Amino acid sequence: MAFISDALSRVKPSATIAATQKARDLKAMGRQIISLSVGEPDFDTPDNIKKAAIAAIERGETKYTPVAGIPPLREAVATKFKRENGLDYTPSQIIVGTGGKHILFNALLATVNAGDEVIIPAPYWVSYPDMVAIAGGTPVFVETRIENGFKLKAEDLEKKITPRTKWLIINSPSNPSGAAYTEAELKAIAEVLKRHEHVWALTDDIYEHLVYGDFEFKTIAQVEPSLIDRTLTMNGVSKSYAMTGWRIGYAGGPEKLIKAMDMLQGQQTSGACSIAQWAAVEALNGPQDFIPKARKAFEERRDLVVSMLNQARHLKCPTPEGAFYVYPSVADAIGKRAPSGKVIGSDEDFVNELLEIEGVAVVHGSAFGLGPNFRVSYATSNDVLEDACKKIQRFTAELR
Repeated sequence: MAFISDALSRVKPSATIAATQKARDLKAMGRQIISLSVGEPDFDTPDNIKKAAIAAIERGETKYTPVAGIPPLREAVATKFKRENGLDYTPSQIIVGTGGKHILFNALLATVNAGDEVIIPAPYWVSYPDMVAIAGGTPVFVETRIENGFKLKAEDLEKKITPRTKWLIINSPSNPSGAAYTEAELKAIAEVLKRHEHVWALTDDIYEHLVYGDFEFKTIAQVEPSLIDRTLTMNGVSKSYAMTGWRIGYAGGPEKLIKAMDMLQGQQTSGACSIAQWAAVEALNGPQDFIPKARKAFEERRDLVVSMLNQARHLKCPTPEGAFYVYPSVADAIGKRAPSGKVIGSDEDFVNELLEIEGVAVVHGSAFGLGPNFRVSYATSNDVLEDACKKIQRFTAELR
């Protein structure tokens, strides 16, 4: 009898974590490595948020919290949804978890039965399919196209819906492509969902505040209010406020779903870290001037990286609307020979050779369900990005 659960046979290790760890291992061996594989802002958490956490410690806010989150944070989340997204959630319709990943995982675990289908546009964040698989469901992929900015088309969604479809996952702006859906694009998707009342929308809005130019962020329940009773709107403080390590995610949704997730979380982690929750209250309720500053810096980095990668031989890099990733195509590099003598047969070969020869760590696109591409995280300084892009240009120039 096997000791390890059968569920784990349906799961793969996270490709982004694996790429980041490989870069760390090479650094430990003395190699000079530039890692563009991790999705984490390089900015420090704003001082007002850190001070709120210190004040919470000094007040003795160090006990167990309600499973679904402290009342001030649930109220702050409800206020944020109303202020920024025009969504009316009461605190009883809000749940707080240990990061956005925790929220998504619990939503799927609380709702998905064996054989249920979850539609996931590709490229996708690497954890979505594995979360669905652990819950016993079946991920159903819809490939997007570079010509459409890596965005799901309504007609492609319609073709994938079956009587077993339970959720559609919408990640905008997207990890890994940076693609963000306009109001009109979301409206078209919403029209499809309105025709299929058994399908719910799970929106991953974690990069909401990182959109560029004159792009205006919208979430699907905002665009189509009739869907609010079958939408879980997930967000968090990690990316917008440079709080990745604080591990606070949250969501608003129908009370029956929130109660189910609350019950599951009560037997799993209980409430999120008390101090991090008080810090998140300050993040949501306090001054918001950090966000436009960070957005401006990320937009400059995006423009730098897109420009330099489009100057590299064999690469084609679209300009994304948001997040802090680009997702260039390496289709023209397939079949070329690297300086090591190895023939580039896949995007994974490309990123492995790039790491070995130039010491630049990125993540291969096939890990996100759509290649041949690779993901670059530009959440680091302009100097580092310029150095890395020069190395990528040099590597591609030597492919024969």
